Amino acid sequence: MNRTLRRDLTLVAVGVVAAAVAKELRKPPGARTWTGTVLGVPYDFRWPTAERIAREFWDPGNDAFLTPHTFGVGYGVNLARVVRELRRAP
Repeated sequence: MNRTLRRDLTLVAVGVVAAAVAKELRKPPGARTWTGTVLGVPYDFRWPTAERIAREFWDPGNDAFLTPHTFGVGYGVNLARVVRELRRAP
């Protein structure tokens, strides 16, 4: 990956994180959930739990390929869905 693209992607990522934090800080302290979406991208700044970490990467009951990150901004891959699709492949 070239330097310009890497720099641009880093700036976008930092901007999305900053927007998510700003969104939460604009709320009254008692209303801050530290989870939601900003610009259509999910964020979750709550302390991660083992259950949420496992569900991010292995959620057989979820048909989505991408699941919201357990901590931070963006998506993780639902490996249960990937395995299901690989088993269907001829």
